[in-house]
Amino acid sequence: MSLFDRAIKYDLLWSCAASEAVEESQRWVLTAMQQYGHELVTLLWRILGNEQDVCDAYQTTFLHLAHIEGGRKPRWIKAYLLRTASNTAISMLRQRNAERKSLSNLAPADEEEPITEIDFDAGRLAESLRSHIAQLPEHLRNVIMLRDFGELSYSEVARIMGISTGTARVYRCKAVQMLAMWVTEEEKE
Repeated sequence: MSLFDRAIKYDLLWSCAASEAVEESQRWVLTAMQQYGHELVTLLWRILGNEQDVCDAYQTTFLHLAHIEGGRKPRWIKAYLLRTASNTAISMLRQRNAERKSLSNLAPADEEEPITEIDFDAGRLAESLRSHIAQLPEHLRNVIMLRDFGELSYSEVARIMGISTGTARVYRCKAVQMLAMWVTEEEKE
C-alpha cells in the first residue's frame, strides 16, 4: 500500500481522533495538514525519493509548524510548510551524503571494480542531482525546490521568497546551469 493510499485510508480516522485530542488554539495545524498535506508529500517525494525519508520529513515539518514560536499561526502557512519541508529534506540529503562519504573512506580502495563501460543508472543520476541541489546556494536551491519539485508557478515562487517573478526565473536558470556544470564535471571524473 502506497503512502498516498495510507493517507487517504486513515484520513477520516485521523480527523476524528485528532480533532478531539487537539486544543482549540492548535486546530489550525490540523487544517493545514489536511489542506496542504498532499502537496507536501509530493514535494518531499520528489526531493528525497524514498518513503521512509518522506514520512520523517513530513512529520518534522508539521512538528515545526505545531511548535512555532509563541504558538502563533504564520501568515502564509503554505509558504512556511513548503520552505520548512524543503529545508528539512535538504538537511536529510546532506546527512546522507556525509554518511556515504564517511563510509566510502572506510572501504579499502583496492576492492573497487574498474568500470569498463558506461552504464546509465537513473537512480544514481537522481541521487547525484539531489546531492548537487543540496550544495546550491540557498536562494537558488529554494527556487529549484519550489518550482521544480513543488510544481509552483514562478509567481508563487516569487511571492513565497519575496522576490520578483523575473528574479525567480533568473535564479532557476543559474541553478540549472550550475547543476549541469557539476554533473558534467562528475561524468568526466
